[in-house]
Amino acid sequence: MPSRWLSSLGRFSIETGSKVTVFSPFLDSLATRLMNGKVQSHKTMGTNSAGAEIDTLIEVRGLRKSFTTGLLKRTRVDAVKGVSFKVKRGEIVGFLGPNGSGKTTTLKMLIGLIAPSGGEAFMFGKPAPSLYARRRIGFLPENPYVYPYLTAREFVEMNGRLSGMRGASLRKRAAAVLDKTGVLYAADRQVRRLSKGMLQRAALAAALVAEPEMLVLDEPMSGLDPVGRKEVRDILFAERDAGRTIFFSTHILNDVEAMCDHVTILRQGEVVESGPIRQLLKSDVVRTAITVAGASDVLVAALEEDGYTVQRRPDVVLVEVEGKDAVRSVLAKVIETDAEVVELAPQRTTLEELFMRKAL
Repeated sequence: MPSRWLSSLGRFSIETGSKVTVFSPFLDSLATRLMNGKVQSHKTMGTNSAGAEIDTLIEVRGLRKSFTTGLLKRTRVDAVKGVSFKVKRGEIVGFLGPNGSGKTTTLKMLIGLIAPSGGEAFMFGKPAPSLYARRRIGFLPENPYVYPYLTAREFVEMNGRLSGMRGASLRKRAAAVLDKTGVLYAADRQVRRLSKGMLQRAALAAALVAEPEMLVLDEPMSGLDPVGRKEVRDILFAERDAGRTIFFSTHILNDVEAMCDHVTILRQGEVVESGPIRQLLKSDVVRTAITVAGASDVLVAALEEDGYTVQRRPDVVLVEVEGKDAVRSVLAKVIETDAEVVELAPQRTTLEELFMRKAL
């Protein structure tokens, strides 16, 4: 074990003789078990007392967190207000909400970085936080802090050692995840010399190194350019295909809509929507956009008189209608006037529309 350690939480530790001093309750418990050789591999699948595989990896019931601010005039801030949701095995679950909605606070309570004010949470069937769950998750914080004089390789290998990995297998696995996240070429560069995007990739490699059952990622796309976001999406898909469960928060709605099986939306510390993303967005057509060429002023006036929204564009007009009967009526009027239907485009609810309606 090296003489200098840095936890994934950015806390520094030192080794003196046979005793490890770690300035973090989480790492203190974990490091003690490492010294005693008791840490088990993350590859062990989560099971209940009867040996059956657990289907619900995260279950949160009425979780609350309040903070007290101010020096002279104390004010209580309710950051999380009775949040409840589930994460099933094998899913990619998006955790959405505007800034200040309580996403990061909720993740920190699940991991054990802060204590909840009320409610309960379970991970892998056991009350959270627990060492049992920590052995099975890879965590990426919103703003990963790494001791600046460590190299990316040293940081990733250190996280592997904290998970009980050793020797050649650790070195091989660390190189593999650094390559997977696209920073192997800079693996021996000190972290202080990495860009924000490269640091994010190195921190993701640290979350992957011990082959966890579940990834808990707080803003994993932060600091990445479009190419980097695409590469991280591909990594997460590959991890899901390998059997891992992924629970992540983000503001990038396009990524959520493209990737997630399930979504939970927060607003001001409360869950305002939660469920399978396809069910929330619905497959039903909510409106239809009809593009018409050669529309006369008489046709446009008739459509506007009937209450349809008509937008004049170069060479065409766009008519937005709701309902099948309205589509038939508009098409009949267009045909009567010898105008041409260029396009008939059914439109469905998007995640952006749902988010704007529910979260703001």
